[in-house]
Amino acid sequence: MHRFPVRVYFEDTDLSGIVYHANYLRFMERARSDLLRLLGIDQRAAFAAGTGVYAVADMALRFAAPARLDDDLVVETRCLGVGAATVTMDQRIRRGEERLVEARVRAAFLGPDGRPRRQPAHWLRLYRALSGSVQAA
Repeated sequence: MHRFPVRVYFEDTDLSGIVYHANYLRFMERARSDLLRLLGIDQRAAFAAGTGVYAVADMALRFAAPARLDDDLVVETRCLGVGAATVTMDQRIRRGEERLVEARVRAAFLGPDGRPRRQPAHWLRLYRALSGSVQAA
């Protein structure tokens, strides 16, 4: 499991001082990008080479409790499955032991034409090595 720390700043909140719902998506995106970087997956190089890019294909969210200004949060990310052109991840945002938000995210790998394309083989191996028991998505 990958853990990504986030602090809630004023810009992340709404008038009431709680995190605006769309900002949880930003926190989770940063965590996924950090995980890929740590795995050695260079998204920018893949885009520049015309290999392809990831795009969120679908996402299911459940909000359990709000985060507030100056909270220290952790985004936990786990790879659930990998397919030829997709990767599915489970993400949770926590404040200490309290679960605030959970999401199931499926990202598709797209070619420059915007159509699904097989992910590079070495990326698939990295995902599979990440959990050792990742099922096909």
